[in-house]
Amino acid sequence: MNSDIHIVVLMGGWSAEREVSLTSGKGVADALRTRGWSNVTELDMERDVAARLAELKPDVVFNALHGTPGEDGTVQGMMDLMGLKYTHSGLETSVIAIDKELTKMVLVPHGIRMPVGQVIESESLFSGDPMARPYVLKPVNEGSSVGVAIVAPDGNYGSPIGRDVPGPWQEFDELLAEPFIKGRELTVAVLNDEALAVTELRPKAGFYDYAAKYTDGLTEHICPAEVPDEIAQAMMDMAAKAHRLLGCKGASRSDFRWDDEQGEAGIYLLEVNTQPGMTPLSLVPEQGRFKGIGYGELVERLIEEALAKGSGA
Repeated sequence: MNSDIHIVVLMGGWSAEREVSLTSGKGVADALRTRGWSNVTELDMERDVAARLAELKPDVVFNALHGTPGEDGTVQGMMDLMGLKYTHSGLETSVIAIDKELTKMVLVPHGIRMPVGQVIESESLFSGDPMARPYVLKPVNEGSSVGVAIVAPDGNYGSPIGRDVPGPWQEFDELLAEPFIKGRELTVAVLNDEALAVTELRPKAGFYDYAAKYTDGLTEHICPAEVPDEIAQAMMDMAAKAHRLLGCKGASRSDFRWDDEQGEAGIYLLEVNTQPGMTPLSLVPEQGRFKGIGYGELVERLIEEALAKGSGA
């Protein structure tokens, strides 16, 4: 470590994931200071972020933002223009990975199984279903299960979906509709191109939505997941391959559904997160601990990779 290196932890912002980002950022900053990086500045991103970064002159930025504009390439492009070094993925990767349809265009031709979906106008839901129920509706460009709805045959959204019923159709003009894959929810973290482990997520009620992800006690994490070795290995291989094909840097997290009645053919990659959470409940730090990598060491590895690779790398 070098106490002369100025690290800015960029967090907060104005996305739906602001509070989680603030928690991630505080954890990162505290861990860096504990490990001897004394020149650490926490920056809650506002609209004047470029001016603030120019004023602070960091040697490296730890990007602890989640959602837009910190995960979709916007902030990455700004930092590229400013010649700043930063953690996690660069502009092109961020633009592709935040968009679930673009992600499929990159990954599916290389043999990575993903649900076959279609982008629909939200307005069309009020006249009929885009596919047979059950199906999943989600925003095309959001992460952390923000705005996800499962439309079941006996669901409470109505048939067709009621215009006045709360749901993502009230917030987004377009949505991605995908067949619902029954089975188990699993996730794999990748750090510097190496898949760490498989975690199974068992929500205590409902499904693994945004609240279940970030509210203590709502979801049981089983790490390592209690799945056959060949299934775990197949998921880890798929996550590492997706990380590589998309050009991810630092840490990423791939989310899966597994229909255990179909064996390996039942593994479906749902999405790749290029800015995975770094909160106490987050999955990447949890899998790091399982592999003997403490939280502070994990943060330090991400900083050191960013310093080594240079701006926009």
